[in-house]
Amino acid sequence: MIGLISNNDESAYTEEVQHLTAWCANNDLALNTKKTKELIVDYRKSNDGTHTPIRINGTEVERVTSFKFLGVHISEDLSWTLNTSTLTKNIHQRLFFLKRLKKIHQSPQILVNFYRCTIESILTNCVTVWYGNCSVSEQKALQRVVKTAQRITGSSLSSIEALQSKRCLRKARNIVKDCSNPNHRLFTLLPSRRHYRSLCTRTSRFRGSFFPASVTLLDSTPRCTYCTSTDLCSIYILLLIQYL
Repeated sequence: MIGLISNNDESAYTEEVQHLTAWCANNDLALNTKKTKELIVDYRKSNDGTHTPIRINGTEVERVTSFKFLGVHISEDLSWTLNTSTLTKNIHQRLFFLKRLKKIHQSPQILVNFYRCTIESILTNCVTVWYGNCSVSEQKALQRVVKTAQRITGSSLSSIEALQSKRCLRKARNIVKDCSNPNHRLFTLLPSRRHYRSLCTRTSRFRGSFFPASVTLLDSTPRCTYCTSTDLCSIYILLLIQYL
């Protein structure tokens, strides 16, 4: 659950928690307060750190500086150092098994399949969310893992940056096609219908996030003037060839 504290007014945030507690009670669900955590993201220069603790059914919720959500470690400063270090540690453990398969002379195809199933799948988990705001050193550390796996398998493997760009493009195109998507309005074409309108960003953190980065990727991808999707343009060309 996400709440906003504006002008030091925590009433809206507290009401959201109360609504959640009431909804759970009305639907015969019990909230485990011991497993509930509170994380506050605050970049104000005048931040005094005095926030009223949240209480659920009389029990105070523990405030943390980071927590793991759907396999991704989220920190209060929205940096991804903890997430990337945890990923690197977990992947190095799996590289051991990849080396063992290499020692028993498994085929390169089996080694690549093992890499994609047990290493790349973890390495690219929610990569569209966190990779764009990783530091250069963190990106290099993750890419070194790919290079190590590449030496073991003896095959060419896609870089993390290439995988992230591919997934961002695929997700962005799905949003563009789906008019019912709440984020569809963020992808608007300019009057020339050649490029999308860039999102106004004031910080590098926002600039590296999914939506501004996806707009940049869409603009840098060759596309037809009269189509809102490269895939749609390809379909029209294919139909024209078949007709001729």
